[in-house]
Amino acid sequence: MLSKHYPNRLLMRLWCMFLPLMLAAAANAQNITGKVISSATNNGVPKASVFLNNATFGTATEDDGTFSLRGVKPGQYDLIVSVIGFEEYTQKVLVGNQPIKLSISLTPKILMMREVVISSNADWKKNYEQFKKDFIGTNENAKQCKVINPRILNLSFTRRTQTLEASGDEFLVVENEALGYRTKFLLKNFSSNNITRTITYSGRALFEELPGSNAQKQKWQAKRNDAYYGSAQHFYRSLYKNLLKQEGFEIYDFSRAIDPNRAPEELIQKKLKQFRMVNRDSMNYWLQQENMSKWYKEHLTKPALNAYDVLRKTPQEGLFALTFPNYLYVVYTKKHETEDFKDLYRPLDMENFETSVVTLYGPYTIFDMNGTVVAESPLYEGTWSKAKLANLLPVDYEPTP
Repeated sequence: MLSKHYPNRLLMRLWCMFLPLMLAAAANAQNITGKVISSATNNGVPKASVFLNNATFGTATEDDGTFSLRGVKPGQYDLIVSVIGFEEYTQKVLVGNQPIKLSISLTPKILMMREVVISSNADWKKNYEQFKKDFIGTNENAKQCKVINPRILNLSFTRRTQTLEASGDEFLVVENEALGYRTKFLLKNFSSNNITRTITYSGRALFEELPGSNAQKQKWQAKRNDAYYGSAQHFYRSLYKNLLKQEGFEIYDFSRAIDPNRAPEELIQKKLKQFRMVNRDSMNYWLQQENMSKWYKEHLTKPALNAYDVLRKTPQEGLFALTFPNYLYVVYTKKHETEDFKDLYRPLDMENFETSVVTLYGPYTIFDMNGTVVAESPLYEGTWSKAKLANLLPVDYEPTP
């Protein structure tokens, strides 16, 4: 069982981390207005995109640089301002009951020559197909996603490391006919490693409702609810409200170790390529290595943990810390898993529920009341690892009963 006492050193780290955010705590409102100017001229910047990251609130500045976002759901958000020729601006705002009025100064961007990567059209198409699979997904929702402007993507693949990288200077626009959103994603960086099978990316997203009939909107709402329930967003909201059991979640302390009898993944892939058409016996050996789980000595500690075992408050109102010593094993008991994850441990006496394993890269991860990780993003394995853009919901989404 984890200690219920919050370590002083961790509290100090959190305090130092979020002290600058206290200035935004006074900004409590449901309306956000302001003006965007250039730091070089003090003139208003027209046609700048102003939006709340991963939410459904966005607009463009008027000719004089003014903007207005109205009817914003209370909570903490990252307000983003983006326009060609200026550095991106970001500010955390805590929306409550009082008006927020902002004065935003943009710094002109120093133009730098981008590294030129020359590739054939065939290479670009091949890289793009992998990008779609790794970023948008392969489930039924993904099949109903259409990328409007794929050519804004900069794609490159490094054969030596088996790594695909992507970025974009403009919004990547994806129309999701499954969930009824037009998602505009400003992709800062994206990396997919075929050896480690890890995908990492960062960026900014704005959601817009697609037009549709009442019948179509009802179908979208049902699909959105299905994407929400059991998701990481649902879990974090249930955790801070202390409603894990009621919402269908069980969490366990989980420990494991790397199996020393399994070769490193990079070596396995190298040998598979080497012996593919040469030596059947050697090929079979390395196939057996590939099919082995990389983990052993896996142990799930029962009974299930409570929210207070892993949840901590932070000095910043509305922000919470998730912390645990080993790995966190999260089970959602209201859905069954349809995919077989080779490296995911399942106790023999546990039903095949949707299950995710959470790995922290530091002592904690920070999330807000919207159920969004805002600092120290963790690694997800199992069910949550399947959550791609096709299943992404805005942070202000609320499911219907």
